[in-house]
Amino acid sequence: MPSQQASGNLLSARESALLAFEPHEWELLTRLPARVVIAATSAESDSDRRTVDEGLAGINAIAAGSDSVSGLVKATVSAIYAEADPDPPTAEQFRDRKAGITEVLVSCRAAALVLDARASRADATAYRDWVESIAATVCGAAKSGGVMGIGGTSLSRKEQQFLLDLAEALRNV
Repeated sequence: MPSQQASGNLLSARESALLAFEPHEWELLTRLPARVVIAATSAESDSDRRTVDEGLAGINAIAAGSDSVSGLVKATVSAIYAEADPDPPTAEQFRDRKAGITEVLVSCRAAALVLDARASRADATAYRDWVESIAATVCGAAKSGGVMGIGGTSLSRKEQQFLLDLAEALRNV
């Protein structure tokens, strides 16, 4: 996103991003990555250990956005980590998997509309790619199935379906 000037000072990428979006739109974009992590951990019922592995992978994937070339993605990561969160992220799954995942996919569609209306094409694409990479990282972080760590698959059918549904929700506006 191009920087804007205010009183002769260049605004940071985060401040610029805040100006481009309505407060509720910005909240949607900054909350979505963590919600995608929870949806991805919920795509397949796993052991607590696997859920923790997936959650940690998701946190790292969110943080990796700080290396993006996109000002929007960098600003989103900055906003996520700037929040004083009294309830820090944990590895968790939705209690009602189907309803939780559906809600996240609806939020992805809303985010896609916001991106198309308010962000540059490059920033919109980078944000979508980043969110999809977060989900793919989470889904691939722990094998599903198998016994005592032997066997299993990197991506279960449910995880593959979630990734396809997520991509469709983010891209088909």
